[in-house]
Amino acid sequence: MESLRQRWRHIIFGTDTPAGQLFDVILIVAILGSVVAVMLDSVASLHGDYGTWLYAAEWFFTLLFTLEYAVRLWVSERPLRYARSFYGVVDLLAIIPTYLSLVLAGSNYLLTIRALRVLRVFRVMKLVKFMGEANQLGLALVRTRRKIAIFMFSVFVVIIIFGSVMYVVEGPENGFTSIPRSIYWAIVTITTVGYGDISPQTPLGQLIASLAMITGYAIIAVPTGIVTAEISAARTSMQYERECTECHWHSHDPDARFCKQCGSKLPRLSLKGKD
Repeated sequence: MESLRQRWRHIIFGTDTPAGQLFDVILIVAILGSVVAVMLDSVASLHGDYGTWLYAAEWFFTLLFTLEYAVRLWVSERPLRYARSFYGVVDLLAIIPTYLSLVLAGSNYLLTIRALRVLRVFRVMKLVKFMGEANQLGLALVRTRRKIAIFMFSVFVVIIIFGSVMYVVEGPENGFTSIPRSIYWAIVTITTVGYGDISPQTPLGQLIASLAMITGYAIIAVPTGIVTAEISAARTSMQYERECTECHWHSHDPDARFCKQCGSKLPRLSLKGKD
């Protein structure tokens, strides 16, 4: 039994063998097939003609993925660690909606979350190098969360001001029936979406709308600049990143020779991405 577990562990979690690659390819095809089936079932004409077949396909894929999830837990050396990992959570969320649809109608359409499982293609096609770029982007987003939060709060305050002023200037007779509705107009205007369902009619209101549009264009570049600067900083920090072989601490100065946590000697610095 242990030999069987090790064999299936190597097939399911590894891609360095033909069997492992074939398993992942079949899994990706099944994922895409299940997503397509759910999408087709949402079309009224197709649901009327092939609803029974699509419903059967949905349950077939759900039972298949349930069995796969159970096998992954069985063969995993650390089942809880896998269950709490990104792929483990996605694998679980991919099967819950079908069972949930038994008590909550319509929830089965949430099965399109299975498309996230296609991310396994990065492992299958050996595109691991792209994960480094994804890590840089993720690190940059984490580092900018406070700056972005402050920026969004500032934008929200500006939107409230524009909406309140437009409510006073235009009034209900021009469609600005309340401050919340005026704030909706301000959001649509500043984000340059411009639905046109509400528009100022007075010259003063049109002047304020022009200022709101200009403000929208002015603030669009702000978050882009913040994230870009952090991406550059993340790329630099990852180039100089070293892991202590004893305590696995990462944050070390470029010229550090010993770990600041445990005092162990650090490995020599080699810039990532350099030949």
